[in-house]
Amino acid sequence: MGPVQQRLATVLNERFAPRRLDIVDESHLHAGHMGARPEGETHFRVTIAADAFRGTTRLARHRMVNEAAADLLAGPIHALAIKAEVPDAG
Repeated sequence: MGPVQQRLATVLNERFAPRRLDIVDESHLHAGHMGARPEGETHFRVTIAADAFRGTTRLARHRMVNEAAADLLAGPIHALAIKAEVPDAG
């Protein structure tokens, strides 16, 4: 796990205390595309399940994750693919 991925994991763990958090670096799939850097760690797929999402819409959950990662999205992270769920809701 690289330093950017570790920072993202720390931010999401601190903000949401998720029951599940999977972060996959997909930067290699975007090599040569806008926003990609040779060192990678620009494109991530996040799957997160947290009680903090109960009673929220899918759009609201995505906004919550994007807000939590705002500093990283303004810097090293170019794109996040997000699957944000309520635990045990699939």
